[in-house]
Amino acid sequence: MEVLTLAVGSLDALVVMTGAGGVVELSADADVVIVPTASAFTGLAEAAWVVAQALAPLDVRVEALMVAARASAGEQHFVQRIGDADLVVLCDGSPLHARSVWRDTPVGDAIDAAHRVVAIGSVATVLGDSMIDPRGGAPTTGLGYRSGLVVATSASDEQLGRTRTLLGLDQTLCVLGNGDAVRHDAHGWRVVLGAPVVTRGHDVVEL
Repeated sequence: MEVLTLAVGSLDALVVMTGAGGVVELSADADVVIVPTASAFTGLAEAAWVVAQALAPLDVRVEALMVAARASAGEQHFVQRIGDADLVVLCDGSPLHARSVWRDTPVGDAIDAAHRVVAIGSVATVLGDSMIDPRGGAPTTGLGYRSGLVVATSASDEQLGRTRTLLGLDQTLCVLGNGDAVRHDAHGWRVVLGAPVVTRGHDVVEL
């Protein structure tokens, strides 16, 4: 099976990407797991429920894995479920919390190895070698699961300008809006929905 990762700007973009004709084709009764780690501060159950409701028209099987902290990121059940799932959905929330929970843990390794992953909103920013610290826009170390692109979400012009100045000229930054999605597979990254702003330095480039 082809390894496919989608970074989507919002739940609405997730629905488009998993619906009829979307990039992720799910058969009826497909096995979907939701990992709401990034939503630990705002409510794991609520975040997982919102995603499950969005996927309900697809008639898929959904299970939420309540991985809230590093103590639960080593549980074999969670690791097995991520590995077996037809699709792994990573909920939006605090990317720094998700990074701290998943880094160097069995659950993190399972997400890295998963065949089909959709990361919603800010949690998509942790997947690359570099990520953008949401507290000020400076680059910092990501999880290194998917190389070749620095993903960010919308911020002020001032903060994004700072980010572009601090990134190396060899690093490509993709700023996802709510209606945007980018795809990563064996051929690299490409835009599949909307019009995310892609830059190298301060120059706009094509992905």
